[in-house]
Amino acid sequence: MEGCSCSSASASSSAQAIEVEGLGFSSIREATVHDIQLAFKQNQLTSRELVEFYLKEIERLNPVLKGVLEVNPDALDLADQADHERNAKAPGSLSMLHGVPILVKDNIATKDKLNTTAGSCALLGSVVPRDAGVVTKLRETGAIILGKASLSEWSHYRSHGVPSGWNARNGQGKNPYTMGDPCGSSSGPAISVAANMAAVSLGTETDGSILCPCSCNLVVGIKPTVGLTSRAGVIPISQRQDTVGPICRTVADAVHVLDAIVGIDHNDNATIETSQYIPKGGYAQFLRADGLRGMKLGIVRENPEYYFKNDTIAKQTIEQHFNTLRERGAILVDNLKIANLDEIYSSSNEETALVAEFKICINAYLKELVDAPVHSLTDLIAFNKENSELERLDYGQDLFIKAEATNGIGNAEKEALANLEKLTREGFVELMTKNKLDALVTPGNSVSCVLAIGGFPGVIVPAGYDSKGKPFGLCFGGLKGSEPKLIEIAYSFEQATKIRKPPKV
Repeated sequence: MEGCSCSSASASSSAQAIEVEGLGFSSIREATVHDIQLAFKQNQLTSRELVEFYLKEIERLNPVLKGVLEVNPDALDLADQADHERNAKAPGSLSMLHGVPILVKDNIATKDKLNTTAGSCALLGSVVPRDAGVVTKLRETGAIILGKASLSEWSHYRSHGVPSGWNARNGQGKNPYTMGDPCGSSSGPAISVAANMAAVSLGTETDGSILCPCSCNLVVGIKPTVGLTSRAGVIPISQRQDTVGPICRTVADAVHVLDAIVGIDHNDNATIETSQYIPKGGYAQFLRADGLRGMKLGIVRENPEYYFKNDTIAKQTIEQHFNTLRERGAILVDNLKIANLDEIYSSSNEETALVAEFKICINAYLKELVDAPVHSLTDLIAFNKENSELERLDYGQDLFIKAEATNGIGNAEKEALANLEKLTREGFVELMTKNKLDALVTPGNSVSCVLAIGGFPGVIVPAGYDSKGKPFGLCFGGLKGSEPKLIEIAYSFEQATKIRKPPKV
């Protein structure tokens, strides 16, 4: 733990590896939400035992991996409450997440004994007005908030020089497969579920912050259409690009979490219009093993972010997966091009818009806090200067300083926003509609920027390892509201390949 952390993420527990017989898995490690609920139903497991198991794993693994920032001191009490509710209520009347422990990224507010700090010492002790909208929905399902997952500080929006997975409160997070870069900013949720320190987790993305860590840590992530999940109570970067989504070990688990958190929240007006995309009956109905049949998938090979160009092993694996997609009934349209892709990645449009939006959004968030040591972006910059060792100011705060220099959405920002809309319309949207694609399939998070600037959804699934042994995923991206098709495709691919294996930690 670094110097400013007031709450340790280790928690003593006498729990041993709890063996559960007859459920297709030898222990809680790697258990799915379905496995857990079946064990509950058959009286082979309690929520208390489950929480104790995860607390013990956090105590064992977190000192090195640093995926968890804080453990909820009320977690065992919440587990006892869930066990009592389960015994008192009719079988089948409880949610899939009832009694299941979940970690939420530390930029997602919880109105309890946990801090909400974005990993920064500046917000330690701040008091949030209420639970984030997604946390309210999770609590309504009976899920147990196990604690706060670590992250790249300020969701990797303090400086370009801050390492992925690092924050002042927790230090440097590590990928459990490589002990190297976990990617960010939702590094903690990905590390934690990959290493079985939690059943499921919740992350956020502005540009790549779910897709990249999921790819690197061999887990599943869903980056929802912007506005499908509430951002109220989430420490923001941009209301135009921010989204909250599940990070889990399986597509089915991620979908159960997604079902729990979507919907209207009157503290986030974007959810009202976007709720039109939510299918009647929810998303779990699209977990179909034959979901690839008849799906039309596009492949774009010319991409400045296509980082497997010179990796023979990764390229072979990707081609094998393309063949699997075809064998499962998908129609692949190869060698497509996204018009203006180079411009999307090389232009300053996104950063010009984001720095201005960040200043507006972070000042609004800080203003709404009931109590806080800092009240504005100006205060944050000053805090980092005054606590330069604690906050590792040698990593810089260039994005903070650029944002502070902005003055609302002026002509430059309006031009940048117009350019982003044009690039999206003439690029990704044109590609998808002209070719009548159901999804674009890409390795890793190589099109995260394309999905980010347009507010589009993406689902990433474990795909394999590169020549250096680093995991990577396959991402399926689509137009707004296309989550049902993306889930069908991703689940069918996952069931056909079953790549995920736990790390040897």
